Amino acid sequence: MLNTKMQALGDAPSPIRALFAYGAQRKKEIGSDKVFDFSIGNPSVAAPESIGREIVKLGQADPVAVHAYTQSAGDPGVLQTIAESFNRRFGTSYTNKNFYLVAGASGAISCTLRALLEPEDEVIAITPYFTEYRIWTEAHGGTLVEVPARSDNFEMDLDALEAAITAHTKVVIINSPNNPVGVVYSRQNEEGLADLLRRKSVEYGSPIFLLSDEPYRELVYGGREVPWVPDLYDDTIVCYSWSKCLSLPGERMGFVLVPDAVTQSRAVYSAVCGAGRSLGYICAPSLFQKVIAKCVDEQTDITAYERNRKLLCEILDEFGYEYIEPQGAFYLWVKALEPDAEAFSEQAKKHELLLVPSNGFGVEGWVRLGYCVSEDTIRNSCDAFGALKADYGK
Repeated sequence: MLNTKMQALGDAPSPIRALFAYGAQRKKEIGSDKVFDFSIGNPSVAAPESIGREIVKLGQADPVAVHAYTQSAGDPGVLQTIAESFNRRFGTSYTNKNFYLVAGASGAISCTLRALLEPEDEVIAITPYFTEYRIWTEAHGGTLVEVPARSDNFEMDLDALEAAITAHTKVVIINSPNNPVGVVYSRQNEEGLADLLRRKSVEYGSPIFLLSDEPYRELVYGGREVPWVPDLYDDTIVCYSWSKCLSLPGERMGFVLVPDAVTQSRAVYSAVCGAGRSLGYICAPSLFQKVIAKCVDEQTDITAYERNRKLLCEILDEFGYEYIEPQGAFYLWVKALEPDAEAFSEQAKKHELLLVPSNGFGVEGWVRLGYCVSEDTIRNSCDAFGALKADYGK
């Protein structure tokens, strides 16, 4: 009577969302100031003021025009404005025919995988990876192949990737700045990947597509470079979102970019459009299409994230925790104090610390802390981190 696989997904939400829901309940029970919720990547920095002004302005315009359907891929004028913004930033020559607007990076990735995957195709993800990659890959008939990142710096292990690529490999997904680790892949690391994929594409006689998942592109610290991946590898499809860079996660605005350099780019773009149609991802919210068109070059002030990162690292240093210092995004990847990350996360909950266990990201023994929270939450969590460390006699 039901699709039991979908029912199982509904009954077992992602560990991130489950912990977030638990935190919301605990805040009602004991007060939000007593719960140290590092579970979800929900930006704590306000969207640029221009966003609010544009919403107000559009609210006073002709409501029929403002809220009308656009074309399925998005309003052509909005798409051209987005294309010109990226052309200014990266010296490219994209047009509105390269972009497909969709519900956030999640919708973009889902549409892209739906467009590309055929039976027996494999998708490679570098562990640890965003929880839903497996869900989307399998939903569209593919098989997810996990390849561990380097253990010393969590960049891509090119030797391990080469060993994992087969004649069935259709897509490699990269995410930089990275969720959950916060690492930013170096240009050298990405150039090495590009060389590998070119070589393997020739060997197997068909292109291996590189899907670059980029919702955190603008959230980078210390001036670190985030290479524009299509410049390095022709068969790159970019999945982007304004959720993090403009603090608009709930508005679900993102795009798929299919550059002309992609093999059979027009056919791939058509397949993305067809995937959007088959999944019901057509005509992204028209109000926010117009908002994005006016505010596409705006940037969120990440000073607060930089302060939070520094403060949280200082607290962890005080108690001797091991972690990877983040170069981008707003996550801290912390070594659990026991091999079982889920058990460690449960122990942390006894001190009202909500830390996402690494199991859902494809690895054991770590937890993810989202520091896109108030500075007070971090300051007030200090004693809880100390008490958690004491639980393990360390």
